[in-house]
Amino acid sequence: MVTTVKNRRFEDEDSGLGIRHFQIFLLFLALTVAYALRVNLSVAVVAMTDSNAVNPNFPEYAWSEKIKSLLLSSFFWGYVVTQVPAGQLARKYGGKVMILSGLTICSILNILTPICARIGGWQLVCALRVVEGLCQGVVFPSTHTILSHWAPPKERATLGTCAYSGNQFGTIIMLATSGVIAASPIGWPSIFYISGGIGCVWSVVYFFFGAGSPQECKTISAEEKKLIEMSQADELSSAQELPKEQLPTPWLSFFTSPAFLVLIVSHSVHNWGFWTLLTEIPSYMKNILGKDIKSNALLSSLPYVCMFAMSFVFSSISAQLNNRNCISRVTSRKLFNSIGLWIPMVTLIALGYVNPDQSELAVVLLCFTVGMNGATYLGFNMNHIDLSPNFAGILMGITNGVANIMSIIAPLIVGFIVTDEHDPDQWRIVFFIAAAFYLVGNALYVIFGKANVQPWNDPPAKPRRNSTPQVESQH
Repeated sequence: MVTTVKNRRFEDEDSGLGIRHFQIFLLFLALTVAYALRVNLSVAVVAMTDSNAVNPNFPEYAWSEKIKSLLLSSFFWGYVVTQVPAGQLARKYGGKVMILSGLTICSILNILTPICARIGGWQLVCALRVVEGLCQGVVFPSTHTILSHWAPPKERATLGTCAYSGNQFGTIIMLATSGVIAASPIGWPSIFYISGGIGCVWSVVYFFFGAGSPQECKTISAEEKKLIEMSQADELSSAQELPKEQLPTPWLSFFTSPAFLVLIVSHSVHNWGFWTLLTEIPSYMKNILGKDIKSNALLSSLPYVCMFAMSFVFSSISAQLNNRNCISRVTSRKLFNSIGLWIPMVTLIALGYVNPDQSELAVVLLCFTVGMNGATYLGFNMNHIDLSPNFAGILMGITNGVANIMSIIAPLIVGFIVTDEHDPDQWRIVFFIAAAFYLVGNALYVIFGKANVQPWNDPPAKPRRNSTPQVESQH
């Protein structure tokens, strides 16, 4: 009881911005870069296959709709492979090392994309995207590992939302600017040169100023470090005798936990809908709504502007509910997950019945669908750390790995269903499939989801002579 009172006092004493907020900002920039590198091909491929619509002075490639779908999904072939190993490596070597190395290599490879397209065609571009996916597979597990060190439990949802909103910001910047860049004198190759160059700049900044945990940070004050450690101590078992990175990984417990299994399902259905829209919105805008590459790019980014803004709105609502103790953590997770999946389910069904001449309504529904997805940051996305602060990176690696199998399948299914990209009936099927996934996935999460630290967070270890309890954030 005394410890709990002290922990609350440390939380209450905190005010203003600290080093942990700066570290979260660096993670925000990391995810901005990651998603810019990830989605730039979604718009670039439109210009690469139709140069007359943008700038005829640059190469054009006769790639079919199926080849384009193959290219858009190839990133995820490599991405899913490194998810689980990345969680383990981040625990062992630190989240900073993993995220820094992964994004640096990915940025360099992105710069090489136009050259690969010229000398090796779509086959070499496909291979390059696979390798980029391998590199980016470390990003989410490393981010969750770093968050588990830096975020006090009461700030977890807010800081996590701030970091992961970089996903949308990177998407917005890339979708909004790619069309303009492609139509400019520097042409579509500069989409890859600019985004890759910015990634290299971030790598230099993070090398000097980033830190994987408070213990690694040389500029953090003793007061803030103590605040983080004490606030996280309540989530630890008094029996935990080993440092976090030396705890044995309870694999069997992971896959026999209903709370974790429904987390996998929820993450997977979210990814199906999210990546179906993210990779196919530019094609839908062009072929169904008749938008040219410039207005296409700007309109394609608009739904993610809504998601970026709404994620902070939902975060503020969550913080108010939390501060006033209005609802429990598990109720909060399920509430926001339902907002983020079931409301988009309804709007996707409505989108399927929009006529091609109702482009304004289609854009509004797309904005509403993607904007409401922002609530999931306060739902399943932070649930890994709730269930197990010690193994959050590995849990994220598992769920993100399985979920991104959906990211591979979704564009391929679209390519299989949409044989005539000008047929709205075929696009209707695509939207209905995504809505069905949202319905089932969130229903299971609402029934079986939990938000308390699970017993397997502290697996049994052999007794040690010096058994000083370790706080979760120690490295």
